Amino acid sequence: MGCSSCSSGKDGQPKGCKNNGTCGTDGCNKLTVFDWLANMTLPSGVAPFQIVEVRFKNGRKAFFNNQENLTLSIGDVVATEASPGHDVGVVTLTGELVRVQMKKKKVSVDSEEVKKIYRKASQKDIDIWQTARDREDSMKVRAREIAIRLKLQMKISDIEFQGDGSKATFYYTAEDRVDFRQLIKEFAHEFSTRIEMRQVGFRQEAARLGGIGSCGRELCCSTWLTDFRSVNTSAARYQQLSLNPQKLAGQCGKLKCCLNYELDSYIDALKSFPKTEVKLRTEKGTAVCQKIDIFKGHLWYAYEGEWMNWHKISTEDANEIIELNKKDQKVQSLEDYALELLDDTKNDFGNVVGQDSLTRFDQPKRTKKKRKSRNTKRKPREGSTASNKKETTTANSNQRAKRKPSRKKGPKPDQKRNSQSNKNEKS
Repeated sequence: MGCSSCSSGKDGQPKGCKNNGTCGTDGCNKLTVFDWLANMTLPSGVAPFQIVEVRFKNGRKAFFNNQENLTLSIGDVVATEASPGHDVGVVTLTGELVRVQMKKKKVSVDSEEVKKIYRKASQKDIDIWQTARDREDSMKVRAREIAIRLKLQMKISDIEFQGDGSKATFYYTAEDRVDFRQLIKEFAHEFSTRIEMRQVGFRQEAARLGGIGSCGRELCCSTWLTDFRSVNTSAARYQQLSLNPQKLAGQCGKLKCCLNYELDSYIDALKSFPKTEVKLRTEKGTAVCQKIDIFKGHLWYAYEGEWMNWHKISTEDANEIIELNKKDQKVQSLEDYALELLDDTKNDFGNVVGQDSLTRFDQPKRTKKKRKSRNTKRKPREGSTASNKKETTTANSNQRAKRKPSRKKGPKPDQKRNSQSNKNEKS
């Protein structure tokens, strides 16, 4: 859902808040929570919860105490306590759901992190806030140039101004410890404001900046994911994925968080599988596991020395053979168990209505049939009557009559003279 600042302007050109894919005004529902208790009234004698949740730039949220008992709703711009001065943010959650969020994030009501709300932001506060936000892009470019000139191994990813414009927080990522004392001096001299440096991880950087993942959707960390669980390569091994760092890494350069989504289901399914290191002993030879199929519950084994011939058996049969091997008993061969799975190759789906064809809605092309010539003589069938012969002869005579009559050629004058002389001699 796009906010009003993301709409198109003159000549169809998109306006946008120029925040590089993320929403700077909290209108695109980034990390927002739906208040499903908003229409419910509190029981009698119960006071409303005074703490509200306020969102700042790029999904940064904090809890503030509404000591002045202001009438606040989701989307109101408020001026909150900061050190020093005040900050400007947008209310994202009120009521009893804030209590649930504080319990989830393990923040107590009497904590020092919970500061107070001064007032609803006036138009002057909003103008100062927007003016400070417009300086962030140009400052980020200049700050990177200074860091490169000082040869510091760090990356300045984002800058966030305080609501009153008195302080700027620089977010950076670095693999090692960075001595940025000289950098802060140059920043203070260049930008004429108070500077605060804050180091974040690579996952937090991707969450702040946002982007599009390999699945084609927005990053989970920048839309709904708030807790970052550790991701190991064992998650890829459990799911039978190739250990390719280019495919398993996300925008942040670390392993994708979505590798943990289905990990529990794979672990539960693998409990019924025997260990792949266990070998099966048969009278034909010792078999080694080559491949498993978690979804169908099948395993492929190959005899030692015959690595090209794989035999597919089920998990129940493999566990049965292992139990017999523990009792020093051997089965005849794996072929006896593999024959039972040969009939499972039938297709369960049949194309009844033509759903597989991509051209089922296309009209078939009409084939032009060659016309037979009318002058072809048909051979008379056996047992044909005389009436059929008469019909054929009359038809042939009619066709000849329709033809153009040919001009008759008379005899030559020499031939006429010879014929007259022959007649006179006879007489």
